[in-house]
Amino acid sequence: MPMNQQIILKSRPQGKATVDNFEMREVAVPVIKAGQVLVRHQFLSLDPYMRGRMNEGKSYAAAQPLDSVMIGGTVGVVEASAHDNFQPGDTVVSMGGWQTYSVVDANEPGAIRKVSTSHVPASAYLGPVGMPGVTGWMGLTQICKPKAGETLVVSAASGAVGSVVGQLGKSMGCRVVGIAGGAEKCLYVTQDLGFDACIDYKAHADSKSLYGALKAATPDGVDAYFENVGGVIMDTVLARTNPFARIAVCGLIAGYDGAPLPMNNATLILVNRLTIQGFIVSERMDLWPEALKTLGEQVAKGKLVYRETITEGLANAPEAFLGLLKGHNFGKQLVRISA
Repeated sequence: MPMNQQIILKSRPQGKATVDNFEMREVAVPVIKAGQVLVRHQFLSLDPYMRGRMNEGKSYAAAQPLDSVMIGGTVGVVEASAHDNFQPGDTVVSMGGWQTYSVVDANEPGAIRKVSTSHVPASAYLGPVGMPGVTGWMGLTQICKPKAGETLVVSAASGAVGSVVGQLGKSMGCRVVGIAGGAEKCLYVTQDLGFDACIDYKAHADSKSLYGALKAATPDGVDAYFENVGGVIMDTVLARTNPFARIAVCGLIAGYDGAPLPMNNATLILVNRLTIQGFIVSERMDLWPEALKTLGEQVAKGKLVYRETITEGLANAPEAFLGLLKGHNFGKQLVRISA
């Protein structure tokens, strides 16, 4: 029997995370019990929320325990099953974590989901037809609630979540403006994803210059904003909001290393009567079936464009994750664990 490679959280970051916070170990692949399924992972999803879970402080979810396998979504193949609903060879999605194999209790609601790769590639179930896609769909439809003719702004627009938000916003008849880091990403956002405009925040030395670019791209102001970043970018967008604008706060990656995120334009919350709501996608599992159906159909028909950055080998997951936090990835960041 092959060994199960695992990457554990060895220590908590002090400021920025480093590869020294992680450690690889090998353990025996466990024998499954009644109701359990053994899954061999093909792809691991790397996502910004993992950085927050590495901290010990209070958050919306429990901290990642030390000396335990790092949390993470996976897609893989059933190797062995002691549950009637799953057979060896089935492709499944679960929260298998940073490891080669995982044992899943198939009787636990939502713990494992069988998927078809006939029209949707397996890796897409960790991107546009998975948690990132559902996150984008949920924040857009339930909080931003854009109407045709309105202006929607999306930060981290070339990423796994932002790219879905913008494309769905365009299908709703909105003017969609993205914010991304680098000319190549902005070109992808406008040419491939179909956004009306994209602002390269790296091309602007200060907030005044960034505001000028955003003003030019949003001549009628901002009616809805999907926030992934926080900090200066959020302040700049707030300054362009129209009365009664809606803001869905999905992530604040600018503050994941523990740096404070002061809000310089907080008075606009009152002046413009803004609705600002944070949300956690796992808290609304009742909405997942509708979202997954919509997203799956769009990907299968080629109407939802997505891009992946795939790192080869579980051992390289820590470096890939740190690169994700710095914006080195292009689209959805995955790790290929096995064929």
